[in-house]
Amino acid sequence: MKYSKLSNYQIKKILRCFCLELTAFQTAKYLGFNRHTIERYYNIFREKIAIYEEQQIKKLSGNIEIDESYFGSRHKGDKRGRGAPNKIPVVGILKRNGVVYTKIISDVSRKSLMPIITGLIRRSKSNIYTDKWKSYDGLVLSGYKHYRINHSKEFARKHNHINGIESFWSYVKRNMRKHNG
Repeated sequence: MKYSKLSNYQIKKILRCFCLELTAFQTAKYLGFNRHTIERYYNIFREKIAIYEEQQIKKLSGNIEIDESYFGSRHKGDKRGRGAPNKIPVVGILKRNGVVYTKIISDVSRKSLMPIITGLIRRSKSNIYTDKWKSYDGLVLSGYKHYRINHSKEFARKHNHINGIESFWSYVKRNMRKHNG
């Protein structure tokens, strides 16, 4: 890295700890660096990964799961899920046995979701699986094969499920708690 006071060897050791999902605190303690230095490098690594992944995006086809989740601190007594105050909505699109695409959105309306879906998923050769959220109503009219799962009745019916993206949200939130966001 340009203009770094650390040697390439030290940066590689930090990168290794990052890949092992050690917290900045754990890495700082292990390598003997200041925690803020480690946090700065971790953020640089995250930015580089995000830029690289943005460049790799291709149209998806096959079995695709779509779901939205909300991120932000929890306040005692606040509503959970859709419409919770001070939460940031994020849409997730998962190609089964493949990649996950996430994007922060202003809201979970059809107006916000449809351009992302139509820009990322091929209409032919795609099966889209979602929950019953009303913003997904226009998928069939847009030419997609669309299957819904009603979480109030069941979580899966053979291939009809969104367990992959739900599992991804769980992993991300657990990881964010571990790393304090």
